[in-house]
Amino acid sequence: MHVGLFTECYRPIVNGVVASIDALRDGLRSFGMRVTTIAPYMPGCANDADDVVRIPSLPLPTPTAYRLCVPYVGSAHRERVRDVDVAHAHSPFVTGWMAASFARRRAIPLIFTYHTRLDAYAHYAPFDRNATERAMIELTRRYANAASAVIVPTRAMEVRLREIGVRARIAVVPSAIDVDRFRAGRRSADVRARLGAHDDAPLALVVARLGAEKNVELAIDAVARVSGVTLAVVGDGPHRASLEAHARRSAARSRVRFAGALPPDALPDVYAAADVFVFPSTTETQGLVLVEALAAGLPVVAADSAASREVLGAAGRVVPADAAAVAAGIRDALPGHPDQSAVHLALLRYTVEVQARRTLELYQEVLAAHAA
Repeated sequence: MHVGLFTECYRPIVNGVVASIDALRDGLRSFGMRVTTIAPYMPGCANDADDVVRIPSLPLPTPTAYRLCVPYVGSAHRERVRDVDVAHAHSPFVTGWMAASFARRRAIPLIFTYHTRLDAYAHYAPFDRNATERAMIELTRRYANAASAVIVPTRAMEVRLREIGVRARIAVVPSAIDVDRFRAGRRSADVRARLGAHDDAPLALVVARLGAEKNVELAIDAVARVSGVTLAVVGDGPHRASLEAHARRSAARSRVRFAGALPPDALPDVYAAADVFVFPSTTETQGLVLVEALAAGLPVVAADSAASREVLGAAGRVVPADAAAVAAGIRDALPGHPDQSAVHLALLRYTVEVQARRTLELYQEVLAAHAA
């Protein structure tokens, strides 16, 4: 079987969608599948492997690493995608409609993975926010209903899609990580010092793209209520300057360290260096960093959402999304000790093998139905 993965963003961008796509690609290959990724050209992507087809793209008018895709596959690359058996879209935008058109012309199934609640990102559009939210919901509904099947990472997102009118088949397949890599992180004084923690001082950790929708202010405000705890914020994004200003105004101003974006290979040791993981976002479809924290055995305090409750189960503390409740959760989690039940949960649900096997089963079922 030859699978085409169509995505609006890809390396060198580092985010949860890219990580999930790469994990799926690696898992499908381990089952003997051939996988080709169709992604926009981006500066710095010259060293792509042969299994990546880059399509033309243009810079957006806003300061962002994302690009405006041009739906065209050059003649030099067409042979590489001509025999694709399944078109698997990871965005409902330009590459998503490329996948839909590709599937329709070749009479093959279209699969859509719902990675992102687009309506939660309406504040980035230079238009009326309510109108943008409605447009994103309509786009999601129309695209999902055009697919042979939709993949969501949590049952909560299946409920969400049904609420907005999606009638297509929906399969719950959690996004995966390399669990063994994150459980192998090593705690070190050097990493803790770079994150702002000294000696045995408790270290709380946030790992996130720094956008307004991630609600990192909540973590800062919570740490301000917990004496002696340092907060390390790992990640970068358009909201960083605002967050830094918020931290300077906070009672925790001397205890908040913005570490910036770190290489993926550094993250296991970062999780191992912390004593508690704080997850303030309530807009995630799953939250890949939640799974990374589980795999590291790190105690988790998460703002309440249906997705966070589902991902964590009994392995973390889910609290109301207010500073006092998150602060109480942090106090309860300290002193943090490795949680082997959390590691076991990650091994049971969130490995690359589990994701790939469930996705492959869906492909096979949809192909059989399509043929019939």
